[in-house]
Amino acid sequence: MKHFWIFSIFLLLSWACSSKQSSPIEIKIDLTLESDLKDGRLLLIFSPDSTTEPRFGISDNVGTNQVFGMDFENYKSGNTIEFDITSFGYPKEKLSDMPDGIFYVQAFIQKHESFTRADGHTVKLPMDQGEGRQWARAPKNIYSNPVKVDWKNGKDLTLTIDQIIPEIKEPEDTDYIKHIKFKSDLLSEFWGRDMYLGANILLPEGFNENPNQYYPIMIFHGHFPSDFSGFRTIPPDPDLSDDEYNERFGIYGYEKIQQQEEYDFYQKWTSPDFQRFIIVEIQHANPYYDDSYAVNSANLGPYGDAITFELIPHIERTFRGIGEGWSRFLYGGSTGGWEALAVQIFYPDEYNGCFAACPDPIDFRAYTSINLYEDQNAYYQEGEFRKTLRPGHRDYLGHISATVQDMNHRELAIGGTKSRSGDQFDIWQAVYSPQGADGYPKPIWDKYSGEIDSEVASYWKENYDLRYIMERDWETLGPKLEGKINIFCGDMDNYYLNNAVYLTEDFLEQTQNPYYDGTVAYGDRAEHCWNGDPTLPNYISRLRYNTLYLGEIADRLKETAPAGFNQYNWTLTKN
Repeated sequence: MKHFWIFSIFLLLSWACSSKQSSPIEIKIDLTLESDLKDGRLLLIFSPDSTTEPRFGISDNVGTNQVFGMDFENYKSGNTIEFDITSFGYPKEKLSDMPDGIFYVQAFIQKHESFTRADGHTVKLPMDQGEGRQWARAPKNIYSNPVKVDWKNGKDLTLTIDQIIPEIKEPEDTDYIKHIKFKSDLLSEFWGRDMYLGANILLPEGFNENPNQYYPIMIFHGHFPSDFSGFRTIPPDPDLSDDEYNERFGIYGYEKIQQQEEYDFYQKWTSPDFQRFIIVEIQHANPYYDDSYAVNSANLGPYGDAITFELIPHIERTFRGIGEGWSRFLYGGSTGGWEALAVQIFYPDEYNGCFAACPDPIDFRAYTSINLYEDQNAYYQEGEFRKTLRPGHRDYLGHISATVQDMNHRELAIGGTKSRSGDQFDIWQAVYSPQGADGYPKPIWDKYSGEIDSEVASYWKENYDLRYIMERDWETLGPKLEGKINIFCGDMDNYYLNNAVYLTEDFLEQTQNPYYDGTVAYGDRAEHCWNGDPTLPNYISRLRYNTLYLGEIADRLKETAPAGFNQYNWTLTKN
């Protein structure tokens, strides 16, 4: 494997040496913002207009802003930081490649904190500040106001960082929605400091009036939820405009549609003929991402155990959950879809069914558009005389808007080489990889060149390839998963996630002793994130996760709940 690391270093050195020498770009720090500034990553961001701040305009799309990034350590108060002109950038890799023109330029610092972990490594990472590990919105990060610059490739530039992102106001409890923050002993021991899990909890109608009633629990996995989503106790805002266009779904007035769905759910939730249960949205943002993927990891720590054996029992004790595996159900989409399936597989006795919509890759032979076990390079298909970039994002017609290389080079510019971007490929690497010698995740591939490390891929396979793990362990795992696995995906998923579902379905349909006895379904021409309802457009069904699987859960409870469970309270049909 040594040759591809040498090759990548050679490329980077050649690129750095060939870049035109620019005049210094100096970043000054306001003295009032220096108190806790020691280590971090400095971003220099260019935007062609001032419609929004440059920091909010970096994306995988062709209209992305330009960003260059550099790490710094041991900042000394009063110093000016000279921006390294050889710093890697996206989409243009070199400052010397920037065209002349008028740009709005912004400097941004993502602060790093030191963690001395139980394994003996000290690592420097951005800490979630209650925002869900979003660098551009994270409290305590500091930045400059955008400056209009007539850029002349190498022009002197001085920016002053004098702004700080304020603390986030925590949501307040209501009659139905409660919020908890829970210190995890397992995670605190791993990270060498107090670490917390949180949850937004929706309580059933009649909870206070029925103190002797205990409830099943439905656990919704997904990205960091700042507050409980999809529940609104008042009708939609009558002043909302129908003229606002939603680019993702190609419709107008989507905010009003969302509010109506939220209010409709509230009306169902409080009606006399609706099932009674508890819904939990977990908050498990961490130094690498807005959630942990809900499994144990060499780099993130024992999040799987902390959620399953610490957080969930605490919630059940506090809010009268039944507290047994048959009464817990998992659901979610995308990241949450992978988590729902993974948690069911890794803790088969602790949960009674998962509904995994548009899951992140569940078979690494189809890791988006990459086969980690056979391909040599993640970014290219390579032949003797040419190579073709691998697609990363498409629409329902198959039109490609970004490549895998684009997506990874954006992360490389924002976060550097130690999985610190807080974005998708970096968190997969942080969760699935073994630790490297430096204490950071061992790369699955060279972030610049894309060349795959087959040894790391083998580690991923044995520990996190969900289809492989089920197939490998079906003799003992199968009886515990019978009737519990349900997977849904659009056949034109934007990130090619349906390809891994096809491979997993092939295995599941061949299972015996027992047959898996679940569901795999596909949405025709449906994009990310189709969750199993063929009768509704995606932009509606994605708002109905909390009610979509209730019929299947009722059937599961009838089959598996003990005789003492009050089926009437759930199914609303007399026993």
